[in-house]
Amino acid sequence: MSLEKWIDKKDLEKLKALENPKVEKVIEEYLTLCKPVKAVVIDDSLEDIAFVRQLSIDNKEEMELGLEGQTVHFDGYFDQARDKQNTRLLVPTDEKEKYGQHINTIDRDEGLNEVLEIMDGVMEGKTAIIRFFSLGPTNSKFSLCALQITDSAYVAHSEDLLYRQGYEQFKRLEGSEDFFYFIHSAGELTDKYVTKNVDKRRIYIDLQENRVLTVNNQYAGNSLGLKKLALRLAINKAVHEDWLTEHMFISAIWPLDKSRKTYFLGAFPSACGKTSTAMVPGNTIVGDDIAYLRIYDSGEVRAVNIERGIFGIIKDVSPKDDPVIYESLMSPRETIFSNILVSEGRPYWMGMGKQVSIPERGINWTSSKLGEWEAGMCCDDDGNVFKFSHPNARYTIRLEELENVDEALHDPDGVEVSAIIYGGRDSDTSVPVYESFSWKHGVYIGASVESETTAATLGKAGVRKHQPMANLDFIVVPLGEYLDAHLDFGKRIAPEKVPRIFSTNYFLKDKRGNYIDEILDKKIWLLWAEKRVHGECSAIETPIGYIPEFEDIKKLFKDAFDFEYSKERYETEFSIRVQKFLEKIERIETIFRNERDVPKEFFTELENQRKRLLEAREKHGMDVISPFLF
Repeated sequence: MSLEKWIDKKDLEKLKALENPKVEKVIEEYLTLCKPVKAVVIDDSLEDIAFVRQLSIDNKEEMELGLEGQTVHFDGYFDQARDKQNTRLLVPTDEKEKYGQHINTIDRDEGLNEVLEIMDGVMEGKTAIIRFFSLGPTNSKFSLCALQITDSAYVAHSEDLLYRQGYEQFKRLEGSEDFFYFIHSAGELTDKYVTKNVDKRRIYIDLQENRVLTVNNQYAGNSLGLKKLALRLAINKAVHEDWLTEHMFISAIWPLDKSRKTYFLGAFPSACGKTSTAMVPGNTIVGDDIAYLRIYDSGEVRAVNIERGIFGIIKDVSPKDDPVIYESLMSPRETIFSNILVSEGRPYWMGMGKQVSIPERGINWTSSKLGEWEAGMCCDDDGNVFKFSHPNARYTIRLEELENVDEALHDPDGVEVSAIIYGGRDSDTSVPVYESFSWKHGVYIGASVESETTAATLGKAGVRKHQPMANLDFIVVPLGEYLDAHLDFGKRIAPEKVPRIFSTNYFLKDKRGNYIDEILDKKIWLLWAEKRVHGECSAIETPIGYIPEFEDIKKLFKDAFDFEYSKERYETEFSIRVQKFLEKIERIETIFRNERDVPKEFFTELENQRKRLLEAREKHGMDVISPFLF
């Protein structure tokens, strides 16, 4: 069966121009399976990109708002977040054991048979959209090509904001089969234009073929192949080659006098300050979510943002806490809102500030189930009154729309990485900031990241969840292999170019249970880390790593905020809580002893940390040791 059945002559010429037999084979295979009415091939032209956006509006997947360029999309009531249960890795049964407990797997043959049966005829009556994107800047050693076939114009439009067009990049493949591909269908839609058969929602990841098959969903975390689905494929590819794929922001940290900029990467679990750290006032941003890291010939680590946009949680974006993003969302520019409240053509979301009065009625995320929302409407599955905006409501914009975007966003060589931060949510153990002793010690710190749950989201506060490198949900290789790749990466960096590794914790509480840090205090910890990179301040050696000296922190608070930072607060924040750290080591050791092939260097670092803590407790005779005693 030839492609002429679905694709007109003009679009077929676009495909032929790529001179890539595998591209044509994949397209023909899935058009035959999914059975759309027709297919359109989208290249990098502004005309084609505008066509996709208009198609989303015409298909009623998006609705135009009052400000020029703004649209809103609603996912179905039961399609509001990543579906972890039905996101599975396809693996042969005889290999399942090696993937450990954290990876959700299914037998490869069983999973393929299931999802392909669901996808048989799933695009009937629809138009398939064939897209080409570049993960990372185009014409770069970082570039990875991605082919997307979807029947959702909303998905395709979102990808235009989030990723770099890659049709011309596919030509540079010169027929190579080295690309990712993603097949997506929203499935049968209801009269509200949302996915109907969510019980048959499947997101299956096939590492053997570098592909993801995803069906019966619209929420971007499940449907946009290039987002967290491509992250999984890239982690596997990187681990088996010579580079890293990480769930990290990239930001340029500027000193107060703006005399230089230093690029930092940062990995933080959800609700631990990742976006707010990437967007600290006075710094510039390259990316907020995913980074590729490579070692260049001169021995330094360089990184790129694989994206060009932000798919961000909109809850609590306000003029006070996120002035740059808020201003962008309140201005006429191409923006896609999702699962917020719309009334008289205006968007409303939770936490947008006291200056906004929320309307009593409108269209929102419940509309696919209940019709138009009204204040006081009851009730969700837990008996709660429906919120006017979903807590996971989102915005999608291009990074270029932000005032604080860094000039290196599209640099094909990326940026030189001078430091990496690992952050977690920890109320009673770790200090606000400390530096590792070495790359290997830093890998141990990253692998030991924990995050406490909050009552607001999960109903039970204080439960510690292990989140190695803030990447657990997306790691598709055994943890031992993943750590070994990090350790090996560090060995290949030129000794004078090895990035410094820091740990941060913004959530330490005092004896009364109150947070000690203010929201913007994270700027001080970044400024101190930046000075350490440039050798401009000393530090105190402790069992956990290097911590700041009091006078350095005091001066930074005074210069940045005109705030008098006290010795009493410093001692509270930077005391080493020996017993708490020993308890954490026990938790981490238990987890990794149950994983296969964990590198010996990891356990060496763990034992060294335990030994240092025990020696400090014996020397000082106390479980909480003041920083002034080191």
